[in-house]
Amino acid sequence: MSDWKRFTQEQKIAYFSMEIGLTNEIPTYSGGLGILAGDTIKSAADLKLPMIALTLASRKGYFRQKIGEDGWQEEFPVEWTPETLTELLPTKILVTIEDRDVKVQAWMYRVKSPTGGEVPVLFLDTDIPGNMDQDRRLTDHLYGGDNEYRLKQEIILGIGGARILDALGFSIKKYHMNEGHASLLTLELLNGSRRPVEDTWDERASWDTHRVMEQCVFTTHTPVTAGHDKFPYELVKRVLGEPVPIALLQELAGKDLLNMTMLALNLSRYVNGVAKKHGEISKAMFPGFEIHAITNGIHPFTWTSPYFVTLFDRHLPSWANEPELLVRVDAIPDNEIWDAHSGAKAYLFQYIEETTGEKLDPDLLTIGFARRSATYKRGDLIFHEIDRLVKMGEGKLQLVFAGKSHPKDIPGKQLIQRIVRKIDALKDKIKVVYLENYNMDVAYRLIPGVDIWLNNPLRPLEASGTSGMKAALNGVPNFSVLDGWWIEGHIEGVTGWSIGPPPTESSVEVNHSTEDVEDLYNKLEKVIIPLYYGDRQKWIQLMKSAIGKNAYYFNTHVMMRRYVTEAYIR
Repeated sequence: MSDWKRFTQEQKIAYFSMEIGLTNEIPTYSGGLGILAGDTIKSAADLKLPMIALTLASRKGYFRQKIGEDGWQEEFPVEWTPETLTELLPTKILVTIEDRDVKVQAWMYRVKSPTGGEVPVLFLDTDIPGNMDQDRRLTDHLYGGDNEYRLKQEIILGIGGARILDALGFSIKKYHMNEGHASLLTLELLNGSRRPVEDTWDERASWDTHRVMEQCVFTTHTPVTAGHDKFPYELVKRVLGEPVPIALLQELAGKDLLNMTMLALNLSRYVNGVAKKHGEISKAMFPGFEIHAITNGIHPFTWTSPYFVTLFDRHLPSWANEPELLVRVDAIPDNEIWDAHSGAKAYLFQYIEETTGEKLDPDLLTIGFARRSATYKRGDLIFHEIDRLVKMGEGKLQLVFAGKSHPKDIPGKQLIQRIVRKIDALKDKIKVVYLENYNMDVAYRLIPGVDIWLNNPLRPLEASGTSGMKAALNGVPNFSVLDGWWIEGHIEGVTGWSIGPPPTESSVEVNHSTEDVEDLYNKLEKVIIPLYYGDRQKWIQLMKSAIGKNAYYFNTHVMMRRYVTEAYIR
């Protein structure tokens, strides 16, 4: 038996995600969705869960970011070669795109855990001799191209992924769709479950939707309407054809447009949002569907700085695979917590000096803000009143920013440009740096190395916000708007601080920007800065609470145990 075939001997959970972030060497991720997918797979390996994951090869990655002197983002390919890091599986399958056959192959990467668990990840690839040149490029760019390119990619992921699992001999217990990008797999399952039905007025009776539902789990991640992929049926007919009758597809996915989220909702027995609040928002967006909530997490070992790994290993053995042990962090002496944090801070500052030439002061309170540059995340909110910021922060504050904007998101690029211009305006008063090309390696240095993690999105558009969980894991308190996971993790003055009013709204039309700015400045000036410089012991207790009250629970080990009991084995 070929070595890879041993993975086919046990029924699997098939986890489909358009992006997966496992290592920096495999740049098949753009941000939080992909990093979550990678952390999910790593925890599945740690817990020895029978899982297989599928994504696209994305040979040219997302992009490498370069910020010009004028603050404008430029994009360059970040290429990788599956041939050097993965193994080619021997089976190819065909998908039909625009009435022609397109070959798809799979490269396998093994995610191995120290526990002995192992999860195979399949990278689907159309760069195969015999395919037309335009088809060979279909798995090159993550989120690249136009609507047509996106639909073709989603055919390869959903239909191609389901077919290649079948061709390789995998037995699948559940298909877990991480966002709607993969929901065309339901059409492949529908075709496989079709029943012969003689003359009947109900054409749908021949398509066993209930059997498909029993096989499918769907996780929705975005509370932003524009974030749900929709395709005109004219495009669908031309590119996809009719794997099921268009009338049935319209019944399942929307009358006017093929809504990938709606298709997944209609053909999944279990559906969940990624935080309690996000579950509520999703129910409001899609009334009539039963939508649960399983709050996202992060993979503990991946995101703990080397200084805290050493500390936790010494005081809390087995913490990496039993993160609930972090609740005992109070047993670690204060000075050791502070020394570990100081090490993480020095590690970040060394990286900043090497890449930007800027030398930051390790004694100053350092605020970090790094995430995808989208306008609703309000990356420049802290600069709303420059004079007030300078008055409270000169000689006391320094800031570190990072984040990419989607190449076609002009407002997101303008946001980066505004932040870069604020950096120039604050020169010689408050030091601010913007780190280029935010990726897994940069995040690994940045998040543990700051003193506070800032997050101020427009409510209720933050589905979860896993970067804040990474901060808590490293003893960095969150200073955040009450949205996403922070509603569940926040205890005022204990695990961090809130920004703005309580999370009562369910619509983005309720805008608290004025209140948010005022609260942000007030708490910085009157609570956070005085505490950092005036009471080291209390600050360290805050750091311990972030670890012991947040990190012990908001991790992918806890998350995966919930998926198993609530979604996979029911």
